[in-house]
Amino acid sequence: MKEEVIMKKKQLTMPALIVFLLFLLFLLSVPQKARADFYMYVDEEGVTHITNVPTSSKYKWVMKETDSDPKEVDSLEGIINGASEKWGVDPVLVKAVIRAESNFNPDAVSRAGARGLMQLMPETARLMGVKDINDPAENVEGGVRYLKKLLESFHWDVTLALAAYNAGEAAVRKYGGIPPFTETVNFVKRVLSNWKSYRSSSR
Repeated sequence: MKEEVIMKKKQLTMPALIVFLLFLLFLLSVPQKARADFYMYVDEEGVTHITNVPTSSKYKWVMKETDSDPKEVDSLEGIINGASEKWGVDPVLVKAVIRAESNFNPDAVSRAGARGLMQLMPETARLMGVKDINDPAENVEGGVRYLKKLLESFHWDVTLALAAYNAGEAAVRKYGGIPPFTETVNFVKRVLSNWKSYRSSSR
């Protein structure tokens, strides 16, 4: 679930504050597979922005993502392992990417139009041979194939491949490393953290 909520700071009277608190309670009640980290900032005009897809460093974290439903993750293990084995990519890394991209929600759609478990853009999905971007198996297959392409392009440097997965291969080459985009920097950190956590728990 990708969304942004905008509120007028000057309207934060008692009723508006109650609405804001009810919104936060709503977020806590969302099914686990659809939860995400939420960020907030107040702009120059006093407008409060709340989003789970921060687009600048102005956003400050206000709510932590909860763990995804174990049953949801388990149901995808076969798909993840199958695609990973086919394309020669660490399935634990793929799992880490999926958690960062969609938190295992096959219906996730970003504001930019990326879709599914691995948040593929339609053009990327087409290039990777995906016919139905909304099908979990095809989405993961296309995402793993794309990740493999990036790993090969950057000589199996996982950090650069992840940065390219988020910001594009051209951006990584332009900056000679991780592009200075808040979203990309945070994405790489999250995936690497997930990857480390999954590897530790499997030992």
